[in-house]
Amino acid sequence: MERVAAYIRVSTTGQNEAGQRAAIKRWISGRGASDVVWYVDKTSARTLDRPQFKKLQSAVFHGEIDAVVVFKLDRISRTMKDGITVLADWLEQGVRLVAVSQEMDFSGLQGKVIAGLLFGLAEMENELRRERQREGIEAARKRGVYRDRCGRRKGSFKAKPERAVELKAKGMNTTEIATALGVSRMTVYRYLKQRRQRDQ
Repeated sequence: MERVAAYIRVSTTGQNEAGQRAAIKRWISGRGASDVVWYVDKTSARTLDRPQFKKLQSAVFHGEIDAVVVFKLDRISRTMKDGITVLADWLEQGVRLVAVSQEMDFSGLQGKVIAGLLFGLAEMENELRRERQREGIEAARKRGVYRDRCGRRKGSFKAKPERAVELKAKGMNTTEIATALGVSRMTVYRYLKQRRQRDQ
């Protein structure tokens, strides 16, 4: 029976671990796999130096894993170089990589070529995100609402819905508000929604 490793990575910006886990479970149940080991990291994809990822790598190179299943390819890495290196190493070990949301099995040469393209797109997306963050910080500085390295005013240790509403009223968009408060855009949306519901 195929030995499966399920790998989940969520960043510190409020990504949904439960959604990834549910999608992977559906894939697993649809194929009758029962011997599954879960690895979960809560960190950025900028580096491969992640605790659970290193455990996964060790299991792969000790011949304990036949297939690695992820929600999306960029859960492994957001850089083309690291992603291709990992995939090539796994394929050499006879391990296949499956991305359930993309419905792709990256086995063999064809899979490697497609994965290279997707890793490249993930890296480009990551760079665009960083550029938007830099633009958001610059816009927040110009408006006088960016004070420290954490993106908060000095003396403010926790972002609150009221603060998000204040910044929205000043004309800032959600990306700029998230940058200024040091939270995710989803958190900003939630703050604004809570305030709207309270005002109704």
